[in-house]
Amino acid sequence: MSSCVPVADDGDETCANCGKQGSDTVKLKNCTACRLVKYCGVDCQRAHRKQHKTACKQRAAELKDEQLYSQGHERPEGEFCPICTLPIPLPMSKHSVFEVCCMKTICIGCAIAAQKRGMFDCAFCRTPRPGNDADRLAMIRARVEKKDPEAIYHLGQKYFFGSLGLQKDMRKAVELYTKAAELGSIDALFSLGDAYFSGNGVQEDVTKATAFFTKAAMQGHVVSRYNLGNHEGRKGNYDRALRHYLISAKMGYENSVQNIKRALMRGLATKEQYAEAMNGYQDAVEEMKSYDRDEAVRRLGY
Repeated sequence: MSSCVPVADDGDETCANCGKQGSDTVKLKNCTACRLVKYCGVDCQRAHRKQHKTACKQRAAELKDEQLYSQGHERPEGEFCPICTLPIPLPMSKHSVFEVCCMKTICIGCAIAAQKRGMFDCAFCRTPRPGNDADRLAMIRARVEKKDPEAIYHLGQKYFFGSLGLQKDMRKAVELYTKAAELGSIDALFSLGDAYFSGNGVQEDVTKATAFFTKAAMQGHVVSRYNLGNHEGRKGNYDRALRHYLISAKMGYENSVQNIKRALMRGLATKEQYAEAMNGYQDAVEEMKSYDRDEAVRRLGY
């Protein structure tokens, strides 16, 4: 049997088990897990499995890590104000308003700038704001009927916290999060991870929580990335934790910078890593600044 080594795509391909060369009549297929070797058929793949298993698992893990740490370095579109197009400072709940009419998140700078011009309806779609909880809920449900993933997610939030007159129902919230995630909501992926981590509405399951955080982080969800760092830190995988913290720090998440600072004080991070995190964080914060936002912060007393 041949050894488990990468097979070059040079036309001289051979089956890792029997050595049969690829041709017009013999089509070789990659091992889908590691892509290190190729086989002429299922029988050869099965026969070679025991010999290939260790190398396959190692390379599959490497490929998974390459995706995990190379993707999700940019925040998702929904975290940019649709008016000024700048990323919204973190935490977003402190620096933005959510409009149930159009499911848009508007930064406080643009919201207050619109009010200064006498515009008190939604700053994005100009729809009059609902005057009570029943009207707010009706607007959300109208968007849910249209299968808007963000509306479904936000309805889940209302059930989770028992707001807008709804009875608190965490299981219903998780059902809605799941549907929203299937339709593409990154926030719903995060909330599912949070639910499984805490055991709210579902049985506590850290493995499932980590899987949801991973999916969200790879799409740019900053807090999910931070949570992955915490998860690795709890397991003692400090190098992996630092990689997550560095990514989220450079996306503007201050808690990640603080965790790297703590790691530095414990001898688990280097001065260079802390400096890289600080510089990246400051660059991200600078990118989020605007005159209107600064004025809004002063006006609101943050």
